[in-house]
Amino acid sequence: MKRRLLRSRSFSVALALAAVCSPCLAAQITVQADKPGAPISPVMWGVFFEDINFGADGGLYAELVKNRSFEFPEPWTGWIRISPSNAKGEATLVEEGPPHPADKRFLRLRSEASTPFGVSNEGFRGIGVRAGENYQFSAQIRQPSGSRATLLVEIVAADGTVLASTRLRNFTDHWEEYSATLQPNATEPKARLNVLLDGPGTLDLDFISLFPEKTWKNRPRGLRADMVQMLADLKPGFFRFPGGCIVEGSDLEKRYQWKKTIGPIIDREMLINRWNYEFRHRPTPDYFQSFGLGFFEYFQLSEDIGAEPLPILNCGMACQFNSGQLVPMSELDPFIQDALDLIEFANGPVTSTWGAKRAEMGHPEPFNMKYLGIGNEQWGPQYIERYAAFHRVLKEKHPEIHLVAAAGPSPADDRFHFLVPRLRELKADILDEHCYANPIWFFHNAARYDRYDRNGPKIFMGEYAAQSVAIASPKNRNTLECALAEAAFMTGMERNADVVTMASYAPLFGHVDAWQWTPNLIWVDNLRVYGTPNYYVQQLFSLNRGDAVLPVEISGVPAKASAPAGQIGLGTYQTAAEFRDVRVARGNEVLLQSDFAQNAEGWSGDNRWIVRDGAYVQPDPRRTSRVFAGNTGWSDYTLSLKARKIAGAEGFMVLVRYRGPEDYILWNAGGYGNTAHALVWRFAQQDHQIARVEGSIDANRSYDVQVRLNGTRVECLLDGKAVLSADVPAPAVQPLYASAARDQQAGEVVLKVVNPAETATTVDLNIAGRPAGGTAKAIVLTGPTLDAVNSLDAPRHVAPVESTVQVSGARFRHEFPARSLTVLRIPVR
Repeated sequence: MKRRLLRSRSFSVALALAAVCSPCLAAQITVQADKPGAPISPVMWGVFFEDINFGADGGLYAELVKNRSFEFPEPWTGWIRISPSNAKGEATLVEEGPPHPADKRFLRLRSEASTPFGVSNEGFRGIGVRAGENYQFSAQIRQPSGSRATLLVEIVAADGTVLASTRLRNFTDHWEEYSATLQPNATEPKARLNVLLDGPGTLDLDFISLFPEKTWKNRPRGLRADMVQMLADLKPGFFRFPGGCIVEGSDLEKRYQWKKTIGPIIDREMLINRWNYEFRHRPTPDYFQSFGLGFFEYFQLSEDIGAEPLPILNCGMACQFNSGQLVPMSELDPFIQDALDLIEFANGPVTSTWGAKRAEMGHPEPFNMKYLGIGNEQWGPQYIERYAAFHRVLKEKHPEIHLVAAAGPSPADDRFHFLVPRLRELKADILDEHCYANPIWFFHNAARYDRYDRNGPKIFMGEYAAQSVAIASPKNRNTLECALAEAAFMTGMERNADVVTMASYAPLFGHVDAWQWTPNLIWVDNLRVYGTPNYYVQQLFSLNRGDAVLPVEISGVPAKASAPAGQIGLGTYQTAAEFRDVRVARGNEVLLQSDFAQNAEGWSGDNRWIVRDGAYVQPDPRRTSRVFAGNTGWSDYTLSLKARKIAGAEGFMVLVRYRGPEDYILWNAGGYGNTAHALVWRFAQQDHQIARVEGSIDANRSYDVQVRLNGTRVECLLDGKAVLSADVPAPAVQPLYASAARDQQAGEVVLKVVNPAETATTVDLNIAGRPAGGTAKAIVLTGPTLDAVNSLDAPRHVAPVESTVQVSGARFRHEFPARSLTVLRIPVR
């Protein structure tokens, strides 16, 4: 997942949809029911879990006590000393003789009075408890020799009302675990846990814990049942874990190490969560990984919900958005051995070293892992070198394992285009693509995989989500518009099931009081959980997957793209440069003439540019800067100018078709360390490298620069010679999106149709090649507006509604509601 905070979108999907909102559209959809194509993978639709937004500790892992062993760097985090009756005593942290080597310190309570004295834990933004349900308290406790003490344990409401209490006595002078059951008499989302000496005495305590008795499958110290149920209800084909950027760590010391997450929970060493400190606008200083939810539990959870496990391992690289720290190639063998040992842990016999550890944890049967990811979101030659080392060893020793290789953090930029051909050469099994972008990106790119090489690696769209505002913006929301954009994109993935084999939305969970990233598929508080419109899109595709792709054709409703038009711009990246004689012409019509004889009239942007000797100058060689001129309605024009690099690391930039910070075309002349010329389309929060050639820009040399626009065609000339050319389409939203599949077992054609428009569309359907008829099922996801969202108080404001449709033959008419995803299950013979 990317960490950069980018600017908000400037291209409105609503504007694009205006072109497809006519109620008079005469659409036809034809499904070739007798021509099944590629099989649809059973693991096509899955889930991706990362411990972000309190997804594990404070979320899926049902422990209710935060910092239960006082191991946080600020050891009192989550705790306060309390004296309900002004009792005299001391609560101190002691670092000598903790109960387990993984512990650094323990709590010593000493009281001198007959009234209660002790500490209180706030939980994870409170402790959620329900009336009449049991909660299991436990702690490691030791009573110093000669002392006699009673421990009072209370669950108290936010106002201090005691909801449940119990007392423990008869402790020994060595460390032992003691437990008790508490049953609150009222429901409270923001309770606290009090641990008190009830009278004089001294006690040592550690690993203070509180779990609901009702966990998933009622496993002691297990997972939060309602959250797991939401996953199970998706019926995911795979479960990817544990991330995400936490796999990498901000530096290698903070990377995820799976071997430290198995075995007795009390022995697992805590680690700071990478999302603890990532965003200044959402600081979470109390966010750590206890690893109560570790690799064994992840495999077990995958098995529980019927999903193939897909673990991701560190490849010897820290997060490249942070330190980018590398393990030297000469020291990479232990990382590769970790991968070999994980395969043994998951699949090996109980007589093997790591298979025996799995059996000791209660699972002698193998987990039958088939997929393994090498790295999360890496890029560059450093990743290729390390992936190749993993690939060579793992394919030799375990050819049965499908290896997933990282394809970078973006789906079309220079990093992506560097990685993909090299990973193809290495014969990677599956490429893990990621994309976070505005909804228009997903609408526009629904046909992305139509053009993919059928003979290369399979594709895993491992992280994707439409961002309603901008990547990492705290204002993002899980709107219906975002969900429909994702649904449109998913129809394209399903139609290309011979290329796309797996896909998962990200992130999965978000706590309403403790999130760092939004949007998220599922939101929770301490007691409740709800699915977003995006959740229901994922569920509809997963539950209605089918077994083979059927050809589908939409006709009668051509898309209307926005005009390929926009302003011009000049720019630099860590370079000082000057520009002269800027001219924009369309045929004989001169749209702009700037000789900068006196000023830069008509130009806007960075006001640090200066006019000097008939040139527009950006004088700072360390600055990245841009200026703009013209009209956003300009099209089919030729931009001519003279440019000179004065000093700095790179060349210069020329922009055309500029419609805002998230929709423009940039010619980067002498970019990438002054090694290449590239044509880049910035669109909907993503850079798309359209064309690239080797080349450089000399300092203090004047270049004649020309960019010609003809419809969608863009041509770049340097000193009269063609350097780059490409077709760059304008953003478009189709009136309808569709995919079709065969469900042979059910005897049905499964048709999925997305109507993103603000009006309903009537469609003539033709189920060709197979007799059709009977009672069809229609499942519709829609809402009152594109901005509609769900919430804790209205969890099904946007949710699927099921009805029946009578089908009298292969040809019939059906109305698809405005702003909708519809799944039609049509009986065929």
